[in-house]
Amino acid sequence: MIARARQLSVVVIVLCGAVGVMSSTQVWLHVRLTGAAAHDLTVNGAVAIPVLAPLGLAVLALGVALSIVGLVLRYVFGVIALAIGVAQAFLAAQVAFEHPTSAVARTVTDATGITGDAAVAALVDTVTTTMWPAITIAVWVILCAAAVFVLVTARRWQATGRKYRTDAAPRASAGPLDAVDSWDELSRGDDPTRDDDPR
Repeated sequence: MIARARQLSVVVIVLCGAVGVMSSTQVWLHVRLTGAAAHDLTVNGAVAIPVLAPLGLAVLALGVALSIVGLVLRYVFGVIALAIGVAQAFLAAQVAFEHPTSAVARTVTDATGITGDAAVAALVDTVTTTMWPAITIAVWVILCAAAVFVLVTARRWQATGRKYRTDAAPRASAGPLDAVDSWDELSRGDDPTRDDDPR
């Protein structure tokens, strides 16, 4: 299990980010207006929670970066992922269970031209929730669990591959260099064309 900890963490975090971004495009709320303006409106996730898509993209990037970073950044990224997961789960829960006026104000204003929290709240008759807030809450809880897993197992992850390291051991063979070896030498700051033979 520990041998695959990096791979598991990366896959789960990337998937959480992807679902977070996708949920921002889905309908979260159905709003029924009252009075002369009575009609139904829909509110997408990105409108209900403006930071949903940007933080989802951040989680995606963080997950990909985890596949190559060293020990210190594993802990840093684990903490960041945990913070994002907690914040996003809290915001999604607010929208799902409390239906704050701020979540629907922009949509109501676009449809009616009426602004102000009090005026918008007076126009809203009912707000119903789709399945997407619940799905998103579950995704962010999973992200929190994955972040904790990263923090617990990061020290035991296998080292990153040679192609991501600049401190690789010097070339053991004294034979002729091929194109790949020459490139690796240059990556380490060595000039493969320099002759170190003192003769």
